[in-house]
Amino acid sequence: MSSSTGIMVDTKVYDTTNFYIGLGLAISSSGFIGASFIIKKKALIRLQRYGALRASSGGFGYLKEWIWWAGLLSMGIGEAANFAAYAFAPASLVTPLGALSVLISAILASKYLNEKLNLLGKIGCLLCILGSTMLVLHSPKEEEISTLSELVDKVKDPGYIIYILIVVVYSLLTIFYFGPAYGNQNIMVYICLCSSVGSLTVMSCKGLGLALKETISGYNNGFTNWLTWVFLFSVILCISVQMNYLNRSLDLFDTTIVTPIYYVFFTTLVLIASAILFREWENMSTEDILGSLCGFITVILAIFLLNAFKELDINYGNVRHMLRPKRELHLSNNSQWNDRDEERLITRIETELNHTYGA
Repeated sequence: MSSSTGIMVDTKVYDTTNFYIGLGLAISSSGFIGASFIIKKKALIRLQRYGALRASSGGFGYLKEWIWWAGLLSMGIGEAANFAAYAFAPASLVTPLGALSVLISAILASKYLNEKLNLLGKIGCLLCILGSTMLVLHSPKEEEISTLSELVDKVKDPGYIIYILIVVVYSLLTIFYFGPAYGNQNIMVYICLCSSVGSLTVMSCKGLGLALKETISGYNNGFTNWLTWVFLFSVILCISVQMNYLNRSLDLFDTTIVTPIYYVFFTTLVLIASAILFREWENMSTEDILGSLCGFITVILAIFLLNAFKELDINYGNVRHMLRPKRELHLSNNSQWNDRDEERLITRIETELNHTYGA
């Protein structure tokens, strides 16, 4: 009895340790990825000044910019940390924490790219943190799939195969038709492409993470399984597509728009793919499901605040104005109306004089 209890305790400690390792890797990943957007955007801005062919037009001049390579390195470190996080924690925990990259990107963009971050944008940043915290608290703490052999069985599920076919068909249509026709005018074209392909990247990263974990632990050589090599090829191909079309989006639109919208669609599709493949939500309580959904909706609202009103000059002065006494506000409004009446009177007099002079 005591031995079985000891095993249960050890398993619980093991799961908790893995959870916090995955959490730490996911947070650090968001930091590097958020910074990479800004660094690569700086490189694309420099390229425009030189008059080179822009990335949105199919140019690859950014490959000669060391700043762009620094951004790629930052993204590579972030993706590596993200990849490692999937080996320790559920995908439904790791992926939504990408909201922190939106927060970091928005703050750095306001500082280094002179992209506006008003009061509502700062509130949006705070909501990103709160929403991410809710997602962490209510996410599944244990893996539903712990071995590569279990994943092989899950991949054969008809629902996941149908999802892959939908993503592949949509990606080909976007690359060869929708992208050239509408990509330069509609931000959703390339973002949806990157998001759908990115959801397959995450699933493949999860599989590679399990293979590496089994190999390192000595439990099994994961690289003798054919599916591991399929995952590796899928990761390389999908990341290449993401990098190419994400560069085009960054070149065409503001970073503060690209990053949040990319997060919403990417996270949504990853959660859908994760629900189909890993079924991590099946054993979650109703409270945790509702908490996760509320956290995700909070993050979406935060992203809306970050972008919908970013052109408005809303600051703390507006809040102070709302807190002024009613008498003071009434007098202020009267003075404004008096000024308007005076302007109208002057305009009317000038019109009558011009009419009389003309007559």
